[in-house]
Amino acid sequence: MRRSTGFKALIAMVAVATGLAGCSPSTSSSDSDLEMTIMGASSTRVVNDELDNQVEASLEFVNAGSSTLVQQLADGAYADVLITADRQTMDRAVSEGSAADPELVATNSMVMVVPAGNPAGIESIEDLNDEATVVLCDPQIPCGGVSTQLMEANNIEINADSLEHAVADVLGKVTSGEADAGWVYKSDAVAAGDEVEIIEIPHAQEYPNELLAAVTTISENEAEAQEIVDLLAGAEFAEQWRTAGFTPASES
Repeated sequence: MRRSTGFKALIAMVAVATGLAGCSPSTSSSDSDLEMTIMGASSTRVVNDELDNQVEASLEFVNAGSSTLVQQLADGAYADVLITADRQTMDRAVSEGSAADPELVATNSMVMVVPAGNPAGIESIEDLNDEATVVLCDPQIPCGGVSTQLMEANNIEINADSLEHAVADVLGKVTSGEADAGWVYKSDAVAAGDEVEIIEIPHAQEYPNELLAAVTTISENEAEAQEIVDLLAGAEFAEQWRTAGFTPASES
């Protein structure tokens, strides 16, 4: 079940998020009086409900690009757990003193998606010519870094019509028909269901993104936050990761 957080808490979160694109707060309810905040990379929003079902605390989720979340922490936003879509961004959070030692929780590979029906007739990455409208992630964020690696591995250059700051924004432009194709994480493609068709990208399995979770250094619920991190990294949550299109850390 879902419920709204208190007005003051909501105002505080909105104030922190102002001016930062891609944020998506949501809350859950439970019988516990303990309230915790989970900052998760955009691609992890698909497991919010599953995590909520296995944790007694009342959880508030803030989903955005990994770099955005780390910047929010640096700017003073509150969270108990941070989940990033790559190791480099988590390393930044640790080096800035925002997060404790992280744990690998899952990996995620990149796929190409086209709108349902594939109106542009794209069958492979070789079809991404100047006539196709292509959307990719900005190279400065995790999904963009992987896209750059895959272009190099496949010896191709793609002149993207748009570079987005969150993988969810890439997916949105494809599902809306604004783009003929986009590169997103497999988990996002799975979550989109019948709205997209999936096309494999050669060498994608060689460049998986590592999802890491860590207790923040400002958490007021350190023990409970560590339990959540351990849950995400353990075999008990493996099926939830698999169903969402990830590879669980316990199987990596």
